[in-house]
Amino acid sequence: MMPNPLLLFPLTFLLLSLSAYLGAMYRKRKGGLPGHDSEAHFGLVVGATLTLLGLIVGFTFSMALNRYDMRKNYEEAEANAIGTEYLRAGLLPETDAQRVRALLIRYIDQRILFYTAGDSRQLRQVEGQTAKLQAELWSAVRTPAQAQPTPLTALVVSGMNDVLNSQGYTQAAWWNRIPAAAWLLMAVIAVFANALVGLDARTAAGKSWILWVLPLVVSFAFLLIADIDDPRRGGIQVVPQNLQSLLQSLHAEGSPPRQSPSGEGIGGK
Repeated sequence: MMPNPLLLFPLTFLLLSLSAYLGAMYRKRKGGLPGHDSEAHFGLVVGATLTLLGLIVGFTFSMALNRYDMRKNYEEAEANAIGTEYLRAGLLPETDAQRVRALLIRYIDQRILFYTAGDSRQLRQVEGQTAKLQAELWSAVRTPAQAQPTPLTALVVSGMNDVLNSQGYTQAAWWNRIPAAAWLLMAVIAVFANALVGLDARTAAGKSWILWVLPLVVSFAFLLIADIDDPRRGGIQVVPQNLQSLLQSLHAEGSPPRQSPSGEGIGGK
């Protein structure tokens, strides 16, 4: 598990700065690289290492961004599935329809809390309430479907199945994080790259600030990747705006069906 993104930045900057500093101190103590032939080829090694570091950082950033987009898309899909089932509940007998719709409104509240939960204790409570409501929702549509097995009740059951599945897809997307091996590989390459830059330093003492440029830039890149990849502690988070909009539209008396960003109504097709 990765640390808090705000803690990752100073730790990364300290580690990479130390790597660059040790490389520069080694060069200063040895008076340069051992052997004149090494100087001629050392620049190629530094360039290749920095290029590899850039590729790894870019690839990891793309992984984090794809996972963020996945979480956004599943939030929208979940809101559409719940809205569709809310409308389909009207196909049930009046008593059953009212029960299903009341449970769905409570269920939306819990799904919004899932996105905004700030600590693990609250998250466990939300997950427990969500599982309980899912069992009640399934029972609420199963009973009338068994009593009157018609194509209309089958449609309601199918919609409830979509609601339950959408929650599972959302949960899987939140568990899908950048692997620890990718972080480790990126960190090792970054340490070696900064050490090589320090070893290649030929600047005067007045320009020693140049050694801190690469550690600072790489640390900011790590911070951005970790922030996007962390769905709870990062500053860039998925806001459940579709679920919130759906809840508001259901609470508003006589409101028209909500439109999703893709232009489809909450009833779907």
